[in-house]
Amino acid sequence: MSPADPVARHVPVLADAVVRLLDPQPGQLWVDGTAGGGGHAKLIADRVGPTGRVIALDQDPTMLARAAVRLAGLPVELVHANFDQLPAVLANRGLTAVDGVLADLGFASDQMDAADRGLSFRADGPLDMRLDPTGGRPAADLVNTLSEAGLADLFFELGEERHSRRVARKIVERRATKPFATTADLADVVRRCVPRSGGIDPATRVFQALRLAVNDELGALDRLLAALPAVVKPGGRAGIISFHSLEDRRVKQAFRTPGVWSPVTRKPVEADAEELARNPRSRSAKLRVAAREPTQP
Repeated sequence: MSPADPVARHVPVLADAVVRLLDPQPGQLWVDGTAGGGGHAKLIADRVGPTGRVIALDQDPTMLARAAVRLAGLPVELVHANFDQLPAVLANRGLTAVDGVLADLGFASDQMDAADRGLSFRADGPLDMRLDPTGGRPAADLVNTLSEAGLADLFFELGEERHSRRVARKIVERRATKPFATTADLADVVRRCVPRSGGIDPATRVFQALRLAVNDELGALDRLLAALPAVVKPGGRAGIISFHSLEDRRVKQAFRTPGVWSPVTRKPVEADAEELARNPRSRSAKLRVAAREPTQP
């Protein structure tokens, strides 16, 4: 593989901590809820070995195809599904519980860098943002049809954007003459009404809010967290890697449920200086791990 090959350059975040804290064992059954480029699934598959099994889910067919290259020959089954569909995925295979589950809530570099996906403002592309391009509404639909109040609430609640009302007003004013169609177009309007703060691009929070809304990411996370106690065996482990406070708060609260989970990580594990130098996109990653407590009689 060449360095430009997306499979070759895929770097799983917090890899050492994932293996150490989740501690998959030979012969176990694991789920990677976000296959991505296959990095974490490979780490787990290498540990469970040929007598074990990994079921790796992803809602993005493109990422599944790339993961298949990395995972060829390993005991991994790739499934086109969102992680909130985990109970149904297991039931369809005659399974009731697994030894462990990992979900990395971040976007793969390949997804963020692909202009035609519209997930980022770094390169101009269609205002889409869907992780699963086979269904759902693209971001342009929300930007061009939501009311001013609806946009303001979305940017404030999902993006924690303090200037949400000003941004919503400018968007509604502009779309009256020309609907939004590209990421660069939207980012330009946002940058002209949100002051820059430090090194963060002013469009960051608005784009975050739209990605979360288009893909119902927080809803999917809530459904996964609600399902995990029933699908992780007593003594098994679950790990979630989040990338912003809205996700991390949910994971923290769920993993502190008495009688259900025993936290393995009291504080989230973050990338050290060496990993940050190697993979700058790991800077926001936070890993929390919990052990499933024994079922009460």
